[in-house]
Amino acid sequence: MELEMAGDELKSVLNRLRRAQGQIAGIIRMIEEGRDCEDVITQLAAASRALDRAGFAIIATGLEQCLAEDGPTGTDKERMRARLEKLFLSLA
Repeated sequence: MELEMAGDELKSVLNRLRRAQGQIAGIIRMIEEGRDCEDVITQLAAASRALDRAGFAIIATGLEQCLAEDGPTGTDKERMRARLEKLFLSLA
């Protein structure tokens, strides 16, 4: 399944991934510096949410494309739906 994302959608997903990347780098520094466990966990949860949101945005785009008029039909559409459902559940 190929995913085509429009400029705004792509920019949003990339921003979320970059934010998560920065948060993860910060978490690594926090651990190396021996920072408070609660602060580390708070930042870890924020990075996890950023990754989840990026994943959900990608899946939503796939669903939108799947349901488009010129998208797959019949068995192909059912197969794509099953794959998207599996991806969605992997993030849930």
